[in-house]
Amino acid sequence: MQYETALGEHASRRLDEIGHADILVGIPSYNNARTIGFVVETAAQGLVHFFRDLKSVIMNSDGGSSDATCQAALRAGVPAGVDVIADRYRGPAGKGTALRAVFEAGRRLGVQACLVLDSDLRSITPEWIELLARPVVQGEHDYVAPYYTRHKYDGTITNTIVYPMTRMLYGADVRQPIGGDFAFAEWLLAGYLGQAVWESDVARFGVDIWMTTTAIAHGARVCQAYLGTKIHDARDPAASLGPMFRQVVGTLFGLMEQYEAEWQRVRGVQPARLYGKPAALEPEPVPVALPAMIDKFRAGGDTWGKVWDAVLSPESRRALQRITALHGDSFRFGAEDWAAIVLDYAVACHRGGLERSQVIDSMVPLYYGRTAGLVVESRAMDVPTFEREVVQAQAGVFERLKPELMARWGG
Repeated sequence: MQYETALGEHASRRLDEIGHADILVGIPSYNNARTIGFVVETAAQGLVHFFRDLKSVIMNSDGGSSDATCQAALRAGVPAGVDVIADRYRGPAGKGTALRAVFEAGRRLGVQACLVLDSDLRSITPEWIELLARPVVQGEHDYVAPYYTRHKYDGTITNTIVYPMTRMLYGADVRQPIGGDFAFAEWLLAGYLGQAVWESDVARFGVDIWMTTTAIAHGARVCQAYLGTKIHDARDPAASLGPMFRQVVGTLFGLMEQYEAEWQRVRGVQPARLYGKPAALEPEPVPVALPAMIDKFRAGGDTWGKVWDAVLSPESRRALQRITALHGDSFRFGAEDWAAIVLDYAVACHRGGLERSQVIDSMVPLYYGRTAGLVVESRAMDVPTFEREVVQAQAGVFERLKPELMARWGG
């Protein structure tokens, strides 16, 4: 079913009543009644304190919560001068559809800057609003990505594939391409809404990497806002991240097709400016079930062995045999092997011949294996050491393999 708009009737009426705004803060949600009031109140405090002379609106775009999330957003105590809208979006269930409604609202209001915040944040401060919005409001940047201090096992999809691939492909060192909290200029709203992606994985968890990649590929001036520690409802990667991985990585590989000319022109990596001041902070720990991840990796061979044989290079297949033979504390799944496997998958999706959804599904157990290897490798590391010796070192491995990717892509 095609939806001409993602805006619900109530939201549409409220936008007509408000008429115009300078800043819109969009908060997608689903069953976040416990946390959304705090996010709304803190965002409103930041808007009034740092942008008192600008008209601001906060919009909760909800996916049909059963726990009165919208009511909690509307009950939040906000200062005078900030309007709050809360309504259920229309269209396929997912964060992307929720943000489509926010994009439409931003266009209707004619905003200068649009912000997006996660609804489960517990570490947001009013300063986040200033750090995200100021570069856009002042016209210095078009897209502001978050830069957090996160626990080494929080954001495993970002750490293992999205960050190194985005950096390698597009030459932009954006540490959190799917961080969840962004700001962007009005002209990007039109670009986002003009693309026919709202029945795809972009309508679900693929929206964050799609937003960031689209901004970079279209020449947006990108910076990062240092937001400190991100405390939210983080999940054990062994328990619940499979569907998110499929949607994010499927979108990432699809964007490689769309922006092939752009990433093939890129040589080297440029740092994205950091707005704000870094500080030494200790993030909230994220527990991981290491045996469960290894078990899921091993079980993948029984389910997806034939697909692995079709996708992986002979070198990667030999590496996988070696890794599968390792047990207990000797388990290793290193960055060199992982990067080669990711590029095998990117090339396989590009060449076709296999059902794309099965190809992406078959990658999930390998992601569990790499994440397990990362946990074993970094047990004794603090966060700065992990960032330097694991995440950044791995990104360097991906970069070194880019010429090989380009040769195979066209071969």
